[in-house]
Amino acid sequence: MGSKEKQGSKYIIEASFVIDGVVERHDVIGAIFGQTEGLFPKKFELRELQKSGKIGRIDIKLKSEKDRTEGKIVAPSSLDRAETAIIAAAMETVDRVGPCEAKITIDRISDVRVDKREMILKRAKELMRDWVVTETQDIDKLLTEVSREDKTVKPVHYGRERLTATPDISKMSEITVVEGRADVINLIKAGHKGVIALEGVKVPRTIINLSKKKEVTAFLDGDRGGDLILKELLQVARPKYVARAPRGKEVEDLTPGEIEAALSGRAPLEEIEDLGELSKLAGELRGTLEAVLLKKDGSQLGRVPVSELVERLKVEKTVDTVIFDGIITGRLVDTAVGMKVTTLVGERMAEGVKVPDGLNIRVFSDLA
Repeated sequence: MGSKEKQGSKYIIEASFVIDGVVERHDVIGAIFGQTEGLFPKKFELRELQKSGKIGRIDIKLKSEKDRTEGKIVAPSSLDRAETAIIAAAMETVDRVGPCEAKITIDRISDVRVDKREMILKRAKELMRDWVVTETQDIDKLLTEVSREDKTVKPVHYGRERLTATPDISKMSEITVVEGRADVINLIKAGHKGVIALEGVKVPRTIINLSKKKEVTAFLDGDRGGDLILKELLQVARPKYVARAPRGKEVEDLTPGEIEAALSGRAPLEEIEDLGELSKLAGELRGTLEAVLLKKDGSQLGRVPVSELVERLKVEKTVDTVIFDGIITGRLVDTAVGMKVTTLVGERMAEGVKVPDGLNIRVFSDLA
């Protein structure tokens, strides 16, 4: 879901799964959320726990081969030991992913704090061995370093929802809205001002009020969660500009260079493709093995069979968006980049395909 953790994780649930069929990451996550729903009171359901930050973003790694999918699940938890064990046991009850039979097995529940203590102890020993105090240390230099550290910008809480923000947020006429606290901190490190976090999928009243008074750039993760948050923003707090992390990446993990590239490439809202229209086209194309080519203004250049798509792109000069009922392959991605296509939408993406900067890739499930 792209949720940001609000509390530090204490435990890590690690599990393995075997599925009799070919599925994708979002199918596994959907099964975990769907089949554990209703087992406990609402406040103890996975969706609610993830919204509150008590269960972090669930990471799925999988590999499909010979009509069989195997993989690993990693879920961080800030619940207590008993609650974490209950959540882990609930995950093992999942027995189907889509139409396929599935088996999930908990491998271990590790205590993050124990691992940290071991790491700290090891590092402390190294520091003790290397600790050499010289009598010639320049005290002025030390004082300068301490003073500089004291002046480092630190995030504050802003508004009645106590959202994470830079201290200057109320003074800025232009602000950047990101998803979570870690995103704010990463932008501060990169030297940015006027940044505030949504702290969840639902847009807080504070953000809605700020959008009425300030010029807003929404800077969102390049994943399904970022897509959902953009939809919500468009309904209640429309930003003037939209910037996205590269597909599959999160703002909190970007380098300063990647942050600058994303923000400098921000698009005015009126230039953002209508997700509703793309969703409608995806519904029309499903099962047809056809592709629709769109210009930048949204008008259609025509339809072609998927088998002829690569060759057609090589001769068309004005294609901005391609939506098609087929698999996004590395060959198609390379062709799209070469022809300066900006958006590629397919039924699903082939395993191992790398998404280059400057190309926005979505799959049909993103538009649901």
